[in-house]
Amino acid sequence: MSPYPNALSRRAIAMLKAVGDGRAELRCSCEPDLRVDGLSCCDQNTAHDLARAGLIRAVGVTAVGQWAPAELTDAGHRALGGGFPAAA
Repeated sequence: MSPYPNALSRRAIAMLKAVGDGRAELRCSCEPDLRVDGLSCCDQNTAHDLARAGLIRAVGVTAVGQWAPAELTDAGHRALGGGFPAAA
């Protein structure tokens, strides 16, 4: 994530867009991993940050370690709608 408060990196925005497009899944755990189009995301730290920030979540209840479709939270939708500026 960006060093600037309330800013999202371009990579984080791209990850949010993939989630919003229904192309992502989260592995349910204390630090959820993200995959997009069936491939592991190259920046799991950002995926963890997005989940911790409450911008993305798994759909439904799944067992720990299982993959579930990912969705944007209301905050995630706001972030894509201009609630957070993109980092330079």
